[in-house]
Amino acid sequence: MKPAIKYLLILAGTAPLFTGCEKFLDKPLQGSLTQEQFPVTQSDAILATNACYTTLRDWFYHSGGYPILDIMSDDATKGSNPNDQLSTVGPYNTFQITPSQDGLDRWWNTLYVGVKRANVVIDKLPDIQMDTALRTRLIAEARFIRAIMYFDLVRAWGHVPLVTSLNPPLKLPQSTPDEVYDFLIADFQYAAAHLPEQSDYAPEDMGRATRSAALAFLARVSLFRHDYQAAEQYAMAVINSGEYGLEPVFTDANSVNGENGVESVFEIGALQVDGTDNGGDQYANTQGVRGTPNRGWGFNRPTLDLRAFFEPGDPRLKGTIIDLGDTLDGVVILGDGTTPNQTFDQYGNLIEVECYNRKVWVPGNNVPTQWGHHRRLIRYADVLLMAAEALNENSKPAEALIYLNMVRERARQGNNSILPDITTTDYTELQDAIMNERRMELALEGIRFWDLVRTGRAPEVLGPAGFVEGKNELLPIPQTEIDISQGSLIQNPNW
Repeated sequence: MKPAIKYLLILAGTAPLFTGCEKFLDKPLQGSLTQEQFPVTQSDAILATNACYTTLRDWFYHSGGYPILDIMSDDATKGSNPNDQLSTVGPYNTFQITPSQDGLDRWWNTLYVGVKRANVVIDKLPDIQMDTALRTRLIAEARFIRAIMYFDLVRAWGHVPLVTSLNPPLKLPQSTPDEVYDFLIADFQYAAAHLPEQSDYAPEDMGRATRSAALAFLARVSLFRHDYQAAEQYAMAVINSGEYGLEPVFTDANSVNGENGVESVFEIGALQVDGTDNGGDQYANTQGVRGTPNRGWGFNRPTLDLRAFFEPGDPRLKGTIIDLGDTLDGVVILGDGTTPNQTFDQYGNLIEVECYNRKVWVPGNNVPTQWGHHRRLIRYADVLLMAAEALNENSKPAEALIYLNMVRERARQGNNSILPDITTTDYTELQDAIMNERRMELALEGIRFWDLVRTGRAPEVLGPAGFVEGKNELLPIPQTEIDISQGSLIQNPNW
């Protein structure tokens, strides 16, 4: 389903100031209000909720600005020019980061800005005279976004402070991961109970949180906690909702053709303009083709290992990787003259080729258009694979095969000579097949690193790159946060 509204633009100023627009989707920044005077009306309540979404477009929301979660996996390397941001981004390639590493503090701080904005809605809307149903929905949207923020925080850092009000104690202690998970699960469950489905929203509200989006995130959370019964329940609820399907063409699942479409369970909308305040999102610009055409900085380069991992003939290979010489939407990819086309190690072995992330491509040949990419935080193919994984873990391999093979069927796009259906019902073999499918289907979408960590495969797969078991499952808490906490924050083990 292609919505009538093309852009999700939710605008607000930085905390504690909130700014807004007349409509949810299509206006630039208009002004600001102090928190003491805002929100007090129903219109204010809508603007405050819109402010929650704005955090998702902040460049720092995306793991501090750079796609470090892909770079730390076996899917990607730093990319860009060899010397560009070498000391800033390069250490993530080899797990040589430190508690003072650039970017970690930005990510941490931005996630808590999102929490703060959500808390404004959750705390203040109950006192506003307004439509009761609308109030309930807006609070549910804020709790949905707060849960997203805490899910990133607990996965990345484990023991983190739970800020649940607008006036927390100055020295807030760290909560345990279980406490954080219990808190964010309650938020997602509230959202699932009180949000409409995508089909129930008016066109001008397309892009807001939905019941099924909350359920899909609950499935993802449940897999992280190895609660496979819950993961099956939540994933199947999304499937049985009838709200979603797979785009017929794989590349449309992440492209402009699929924005707010049938496969997009929850995405971050943006305008094709330069600047976050104007409605753009720099996430794709950071990874866009470097040089000719000039679409961005070229970070997050697909690895040779990822390239070789795809099964023979899999169309998803070209739907994932842009090579020099490719023509996309009439634009020839020539690349960056200062970046080697090929890089060899000291023994003469090829270790890297200049290539780019196809999944962030936006038609055009200049920088501003690249800012309009809609990042999919969760899509239906992922839901199907989560269902398959949970069903296999719950001793239902025959049912797991149904959803695994749905993803493979779409991937082959009518060519029955490739990507044959998986037929094994052996637990271990099917478990491996599902994980392999997740890598091919979801590569460069910020998921692979988390998959390796939660399944315990990270030491084996990432060990050669420098991953240390018992340390690199979590990131170091930013040293600046420890310094200003006055002893409230304790560094993660082995950092």
